[in-house]
Amino acid sequence: MDALSEALDDARRRVVDLQAARAEVVAAAEGANSDDEHDPEGATIAYEREQLAALIAQAAESVAAAEAAIAARADGTYGICRACGRQIGAERLEARPSALTCIDCARQGR
Repeated sequence: MDALSEALDDARRRVVDLQAARAEVVAAAEGANSDDEHDPEGATIAYEREQLAALIAQAAESVAAAEAAIAARADGTYGICRACGRQIGAERLEARPSALTCIDCARQGR
């Protein structure tokens, strides 16, 4: 399996694992008659749910990026920056196989 396929599989696993963790937090809170918003012991249940939701969204973005990179590989445009059209450096692709922009464009938020 190549690095891009591994990145996709890893991102998909993260989504599933995080969704399961969020479901556990929600299930644990059901039926509880506690005031977690004023609990001095730590983070609220609502905070944990939202944190997991944000991590799920981030993992879903990684899935989408890996799928887009695999599609780019299939159509022959993998390794070409979608923003400026220049080659994406080999080091960047090694570190981040699903990268669709070169490092310069990524720094500029393109």
